[in-house]
Amino acid sequence: MPLPKLPTRPAAILEVTDLKLEPIESSPVSMGVSAQVSLPSSAAVAQTSSPVQAEPNRDQPSKSITLDLSGLSETAEQEPVASSSGKTKSKAASPARQKLPKAPASGASKAKTSGTGLRKLFVLDTNVLLHDPSSLFRFEEHDVFLPMMTLEELDHQKKGMSEVARNARQVSRSLDTLVGEHRDLDLGLSLDGLGHKDAVGRLFFQTTAMASTLPPDLPMGKADNQILSVVRALHDKFTDREVVLVSKDINMRLKARTLSLSAEDYFNDQVLEDSDLLYSGTLALPDNFWNKHGKGVESWQQGGTTFYRISGPLCHQFMVNQFVYFEGPMPLYAQVREVNGKTAVLATLRDFTHGKNNVWGVTARNREQNFAMNLLMDPDCDFVSLLGQAGTGKTLMTLAAGLAQVLETKRYTEIIMTRVTVPVGEDIGFLPGTEEEKMQPWMGALEDNLEVLTMGETDGGSSIASGQTHDWGRSGSMELIRSRIKVKSLNFMRGRTFLNKYLIIDEAQNLTPKQMKTLITRAGPGTKVICLGNIAQIDTPYLTEGSSGLTFVVDRFKGWPHAGHVTLQRGERSRLADYAGEVL
Repeated sequence: MPLPKLPTRPAAILEVTDLKLEPIESSPVSMGVSAQVSLPSSAAVAQTSSPVQAEPNRDQPSKSITLDLSGLSETAEQEPVASSSGKTKSKAASPARQKLPKAPASGASKAKTSGTGLRKLFVLDTNVLLHDPSSLFRFEEHDVFLPMMTLEELDHQKKGMSEVARNARQVSRSLDTLVGEHRDLDLGLSLDGLGHKDAVGRLFFQTTAMASTLPPDLPMGKADNQILSVVRALHDKFTDREVVLVSKDINMRLKARTLSLSAEDYFNDQVLEDSDLLYSGTLALPDNFWNKHGKGVESWQQGGTTFYRISGPLCHQFMVNQFVYFEGPMPLYAQVREVNGKTAVLATLRDFTHGKNNVWGVTARNREQNFAMNLLMDPDCDFVSLLGQAGTGKTLMTLAAGLAQVLETKRYTEIIMTRVTVPVGEDIGFLPGTEEEKMQPWMGALEDNLEVLTMGETDGGSSIASGQTHDWGRSGSMELIRSRIKVKSLNFMRGRTFLNKYLIIDEAQNLTPKQMKTLITRAGPGTKVICLGNIAQIDTPYLTEGSSGLTFVVDRFKGWPHAGHVTLQRGERSRLADYAGEVL
């Protein structure tokens, strides 16, 4: 067999099929790692019938050049190709036949594979890790890079008892477990080492100083600018890969884009991309509903409630405990109790708009309030979430239902009310006073609604405005009510268990999904949890309408037989407040 001639082309344009690759123990995507490529000697080629050896012969002398494979990604995979002699030879996968990464699954990172089929390189800002400690494992097939300044800022944030400090410590523990006994961090660490099977990329640390030129207006002493400098250096070094900065800081993303660098927000925590898609808990039935669903309707009564079993194409869209209504010749206001394919069971509602069905003197003033009252007074509904703008009656109805079920029906032993204090998780102070006294400034809404609920406590029906009320009578009633209402701080909720309590979480839109999970899991047997909030008024930094804990629980609890949700539409505070909400 004649010996093949050595290639005479310049080494810079040698094809992989002409070269012998030294095996390396890293993924094809290596940050700054060079693979050793050896030209085959004539003696080595004579000992095999394949142009490329499967294993390098270390006894044979060879000439070596260095070829950077950091940009090859998965295109460097070898696939066997049958030769004319019946034997196989190794061939570099062509771009048309390369194995492309899988598309992100639903709920995974919104990062997409670049058009070239290469893995992206995401540089994480510190606020992403502090916001979601598991963000390291949410980028699927793409690689993650941590600058040294990110690790430095994590070290500064790890002290304290706040949620941010806990997240910083959790990230540090995850990084320590990943590093383990690895000595050569330049090769990167596999992100699936802790059981995260979807994270098939690699984690890289900044192990050397990276110098790059930034505008002189950006002082290098600032941490954000140092991270931007690392992003610029990576962008200049890996021209064939897309380097993306991921940050929750809007101003930092703007600075990156002015420097012609790719920057994105962290989207993995988003429950919904658009808040308009959030489950409202109600469904308006179409005009032809009875024409398509009125045949073969079964009805029966049980416990004062009328049930209907209907069949039709719309039934598969229903969710358990969803409210459906039809305002036409044959009006219907009902709650979905069962869904089985194209068959559903509807139950009629109790009319809380009528005075005889008032709850602690409060009656519903519109359709959505009536739906909410049915959920609040339902003993089989353990979790209720109410969304709505200011003045829609969320707190008033919830307190009225709570007082009626604590003081009248004795269904619950007491009302526990908590509210997010912004900034979330900060200490409520070391000044003298009980927990309730320190939380009192944050509970103005509670005081206002209690005043409305106790306004009718007069002597012989005399008017409050006339000043003829007996203060001792009202004070006695207020003392009885206050004895059954406890105000608690979020700081002391961990490890507690509430038995037969009526737990109200006010301003829940300012809670993160993790904090919301901490609160709801405090519920013991016989406890009802009510979450109130308006996702249009979020004060917690880095939280949005799509990532709020309130949005999270509404989306996760929909369809559960023991949970219900209603989005209140109309404001009922006053005509002045309604008009101001429309024109201002």
